[in-house]
Amino acid sequence: MIPHLPLTLGPAAAVRALADALTAGLDPETQPPRTAVPVPAGELLLMPAAAGGFAGVKIAGVAPGNPGRGLPRITGGYLLLDGPTLQPLALLDGAALTALRTPAVTALALDRLAAPDATRLVLFGTGPQAYGHLAALLAVRPLERVTVVGRRPGPAEALAAHARTLGLTAEAGTPDAVTAADLVVCCTTARTPLFDGRLVPAHAAVAAVGSHEPAAREVDTALVRRAALYAEARSAALREAGDLLAAFAETGPAPLANLSELVTGGAVVPQDRPRFFKSVGMAWEDLAVAAAQYELGGKPGAT
Repeated sequence: MIPHLPLTLGPAAAVRALADALTAGLDPETQPPRTAVPVPAGELLLMPAAAGGFAGVKIAGVAPGNPGRGLPRITGGYLLLDGPTLQPLALLDGAALTALRTPAVTALALDRLAAPDATRLVLFGTGPQAYGHLAALLAVRPLERVTVVGRRPGPAEALAAHARTLGLTAEAGTPDAVTAADLVVCCTTARTPLFDGRLVPAHAAVAAVGSHEPAAREVDTALVRRAALYAEARSAALREAGDLLAAFAETGPAPLANLSELVTGGAVVPQDRPRFFKSVGMAWEDLAVAAAQYELGGKPGAT
């Protein structure tokens, strides 16, 4: 029987695992693409990867109707394998892994894209990814103030109340809060832009993580046109990142740095215009975090 491995890794450790994979030479551009299969309930995703002595595969379900049933929108499992032999090592909760690694990717990017004195976050979304992003950003940045923007006031105020328990000044707000933001994070199921990109200050860094579909977007062309652009991998973004693809269809392609270049210092980070990071989720990220958990041995309380 393959042992089940509890996911006890903290956000800071997950960020380090991703950074370590990239500094060790992993090239995001050569990683295999995910396979997406439409099913009646939504979509099944198959995400394999191999690197650093391990291999693994995540099977994830995306069920848009689940929240209305009181169930998670993201489901699935992760199988971690020994790299040289492909013998199974452990099973992990795929939804929990996604909920940890996606915010860790954002935190890794924004820690490098943020202005040195960035303390004010505007957070779009009120679901598990919003809570995870708040925790991950707190692990790498000295946040002081959070404005939560949600479709419904109750969940937005609940997340703001949670942020206040963490010592932050926090409130529910509206999209125009981006005018005073240092950091903007979008983790929603929106299919059209959430705010006017002309309102984002030149010093701000923005991340959008809510979609991996070419026809969905959380930010508008105005922001993409103004910003320095970054993604996990150019290859993945040009397949799946609707935020970028829709803007490029209007204005033409623009320079796009990847996360490896950002982490290893090869990417330019200007301070005279917004910086925009688009994440679609990649299999190597799941593998890096799952392998770090395995090497930790499942000990609780890791940070």
